[in-house]
Amino acid sequence: MRKLTSILTVALMAISMTVCAQTAKGGKVLVAYFSASGNTKVAAEKIQKAAGADIYEIRPAKPYTKEDLDYRNRQSRSVAEMGNPAFREKLGGKPVDIKKYDVIYMGFPIWANKAPSIIYSFLESQDFKGKTIIPFATSGSSPIDNSVNQLKTAYPSLTFRAGKRMNNATDEDIKAFVGK
Repeated sequence: MRKLTSILTVALMAISMTVCAQTAKGGKVLVAYFSASGNTKVAAEKIQKAAGADIYEIRPAKPYTKEDLDYRNRQSRSVAEMGNPAFREKLGGKPVDIKKYDVIYMGFPIWANKAPSIIYSFLESQDFKGKTIIPFATSGSSPIDNSVNQLKTAYPSLTFRAGKRMNNATDEDIKAFVGK
């Protein structure tokens, strides 16, 4: 009986380790996302599930209010941030240990045809060299290409793969995006 218990324990540990270490192309995977309105969070959770990845919410030290996000108001916080390319939003919450991951799906809403400043803060918060960053975004109308090109220009030593806009993405779209 004791031998059977030991065998079952080892088998359960092996299964658990396999599930926890789901990978994309041989590496541990993280879905890191910033979501101001909740749309990017929905996409991130779908990607996390399809990829079998860990998930991390990129949070600002000071949460955004509805007024902060009013892109029609030139005085709003988000418009002011996007008008200043050097601005970096202060990160809040507990940082994630990027060293544990090889592939990072990085999600964000597109603001003024760009990634929000908090994404730049996140990329500058740790060493992403040697990691594969796969952007995904949500937007009312903007394509992702300009945002990704700006990130590639700002961080030429980092490895970015093609990004995808995830508005109304089906489960099949998500699975194709993560290669499943």
